[in-house]
Amino acid sequence: MKAREVCKGVYLVGSSDISDSRDCSVYLVDMGDLVLVDAGAGPGFNSIVSNIKGLGLDPANISTLILTHCHIDHVGGAYLFKEKYGPKIIMHQLDAQAVEKGDNRMTAAFYYNIDFKPLPIDITFSGEERRISVGDHDVVCLHTPGHTPGSMSVYFDLEKKRVLFGQDIHGPFLKDFGSDMKAWTKSMKTLLALKADVLCEGHFGVYQPNRKVTEYIERYLEEYGE
Repeated sequence: MKAREVCKGVYLVGSSDISDSRDCSVYLVDMGDLVLVDAGAGPGFNSIVSNIKGLGLDPANISTLILTHCHIDHVGGAYLFKEKYGPKIIMHQLDAQAVEKGDNRMTAAFYYNIDFKPLPIDITFSGEERRISVGDHDVVCLHTPGHTPGSMSVYFDLEKKRVLFGQDIHGPFLKDFGSDMKAWTKSMKTLLALKADVLCEGHFGVYQPNRKVTEYIERYLEEYGE
C-alpha cells in the first residue's frame, strides 16, 4: 500500500500499512499551505516524509499540525515535524496537558514501548470549537470527547466536499484514559449532523460518499447501545 489521494487536496501519507505498524492514519491537506492531521507514533517519521515528497509536495510547507488526541500513535512524531519544519501545533486543552507533561501513561507511550518527551503545544482551545484560517479556507477543530476527554474532530469544505477527520470513532473506550461513553454518543451525533461527504478515520480507512459516512458512525452507535 502506498500514499494516495483520498479526494482532491487530501492525502493519506501514513498508516500502519504505509509508514510504521504503530502509526495511526496520518492525513495531509493541501490548501496552498499544508496541514497535517496527526503525526504517527514517531518511528515512521522518515517514511511519512518520503511519502509526502513522493506526492510532489514539500513537507517544509506544513504550516499547521493538528493533533486530534493525546495517544502516542497520533502524537509521537509531532516533535520531529516541529523540530525539522516548524509547524504550529494545535490540540484541545484537555489532551494537551498530557502531551506537554510527557505523560507516558496517559499518552499510552508505555504500551507502545516508546519514550515520549514533553512537547509544548502552540495553540490550545477549551471551548466547543476553534476555527483556523489556512490560505483561503477555514478549518474547524471541533471538541468531540469520548475516546479521550480532549479528543477532537476536524472538518472543512474543499472542492465542494465536506471532509471530516473523525479519528478513532471506533474507540477503544478505557476508563484509565478518561473515556466517557455518554460524551462519545453526543459527539457522534454532532458528527452525523455535519453531513460530511468524506470521512477520514483514524485507523479504519476512508468512507465516502455521505451515505457510507453515516453508516459507519451509526454502526458504532448501534454497537455501543445507542
